[in-house]
Amino acid sequence: MRLEALCARSEHCEWELREKLRGWNVAVSEVDGILASLAKHRFYDDERFARAYVRDKLLYSHWGRRKISLGLYAKRIDRDTIEDALDEIDTKEYEGILLAFLQSRVRSIKEGNTYEGRTKLYRAGVARGFEPETVARLIKVVKWP
Repeated sequence: MRLEALCARSEHCEWELREKLRGWNVAVSEVDGILASLAKHRFYDDERFARAYVRDKLLYSHWGRRKISLGLYAKRIDRDTIEDALDEIDTKEYEGILLAFLQSRVRSIKEGNTYEGRTKLYRAGVARGFEPETVARLIKVVKWP
């Protein structure tokens, strides 16, 4: 089956699979049976998907908790599952990623270590989905050129 091959290549959530089946014009009456079979054989699992999504978006896209949470919410993942997946983030690693992001952005800010420069840096961090209080705290330790 095409869905089994798709799920074997990468993690997918139930909503993505439902959308894929809808795009393929599969009868609505058959969709639940197909998804039940896939879940029974562990081709997809929303909890596993959420953990992988959090890990990938944090490490590769450098997204913050808020943006990751919204991404999972858009994929119709249960709020408790989102919270559990986000709780697995190591705080030191998370802040290290944010600090590295801020350090890379500081080079492109022409205003330097001024109110305007720090504001631009703050907005960049918050736009990436990091918590405002964490961004504000780490801006104080950023090394300006």
